[in-house]
Amino acid sequence: MSGQLRLLAGIAARHLAGRRRQTLVAVSGVAVGVGFFLAVSAMMIGSQNDFVETLIDAAPHIIISDERRSPPAQPGVRAYPGAAIDLRHYRVRSEVRGLKGWPEILRAVNAEPGAIGSPSLTGAITLRSGGREEALTVIGVDPAIEEKVSTISDQLRTGRLRDLESTQGGIIIGEEMAERLGIGMGDMVGATSASGKSRSLRIVGLFKRGQSQLGPSAGYVLLREAQSLLGRPFIINRIGVRLADPYGAQPVGLRLEQRFSYKAESWQERSADFLSLLVTRNVIMYSVVSAILLVASFGIYSVVSNSVTDKRRDIAIMRSMGFSERDLQLIFVFEGLALAVIGIMAGWLLGYGLMAILGSLKFPIAGDDQYLPLDRSPRQYAIAAAASLFAGVIAAWLPARKAARVDPVDILRGAV
Repeated sequence: MSGQLRLLAGIAARHLAGRRRQTLVAVSGVAVGVGFFLAVSAMMIGSQNDFVETLIDAAPHIIISDERRSPPAQPGVRAYPGAAIDLRHYRVRSEVRGLKGWPEILRAVNAEPGAIGSPSLTGAITLRSGGREEALTVIGVDPAIEEKVSTISDQLRTGRLRDLESTQGGIIIGEEMAERLGIGMGDMVGATSASGKSRSLRIVGLFKRGQSQLGPSAGYVLLREAQSLLGRPFIINRIGVRLADPYGAQPVGLRLEQRFSYKAESWQERSADFLSLLVTRNVIMYSVVSAILLVASFGIYSVVSNSVTDKRRDIAIMRSMGFSERDLQLIFVFEGLALAVIGIMAGWLLGYGLMAILGSLKFPIAGDDQYLPLDRSPRQYAIAAAASLFAGVIAAWLPARKAARVDPVDILRGAV
């Protein structure tokens, strides 16, 4: 059986060798299609992966806040459940904000495999310097734990997060806010909370400009400093959770929310709109690049179809010699397969070169030179090869069916 396949493959090779110009055109079409498929998909998938990594690293994988998805019923409603009465003019009881029993929640978080929880307190204060005032969302953290949960340290232009521990009343703010207040590293700034407490803080660090995930009006202080300034001792209102597997954030968050009733929002939930856009973007991208490969397969169809037309007399002779319809189909399918394989290998080289060129381009963004994020994984090469092989085999099989149906008697009678 293998000897018969080698014979059929040899016949297909001689057919292609006799039509070198058309063979070169078909191979070039497949190579260009595969090369540009790799270049486009590398840019699109690379930018998507970079965006998702930014979403994952920008904030904790799960944020447990002092909110509830379904607020508890007011006492008047609980006192008369399902009653046919209408309660009016009663005073609605408001609860003190903050995570109740947060040490227990933190222990449950740290008990999850590969999870680290960082408690924090967020509140609003006003910074004053030289007659200027700026509203600031202050976040009190434990630097030693927060460094393991978030990427704050990587977003600092100057200073370190640990400096909050070594400097009394230290605060880290963004470069934009520092410019608006006219202050810099080591300067003192006045701070006043909504409760009326005031004190002086020292600038120990500055965030890089354009850190949108932090917000232009966010600042960090020591947790106990925030509790004292905001007048909320021993209280926290948020726990950030970082997991070893960020894609397991949703089930872990659901378990924690069901257990403690507080809202546990995963990064997928916070970014649901963006992730749905990425799915649509991928559908469009693969549709476009697949169309490129489909057009490239027309060259294979043209070569095989012309080969079938030119070799009609040879086909009739082979049929009279005992070659079956399946044998004849395999000959021309082998031709299309050979054209696709050679084109794929040439396309891989072309795509590798295009990605090398794209990867070397620099783009000045926010004062730093950045490169295009590219996906160079073998998966893209495999997708391009599989799509090209499928299109090439189909393009060759269509005219091969025509060759198998040739009636040798009619061909040989017409040749006499």
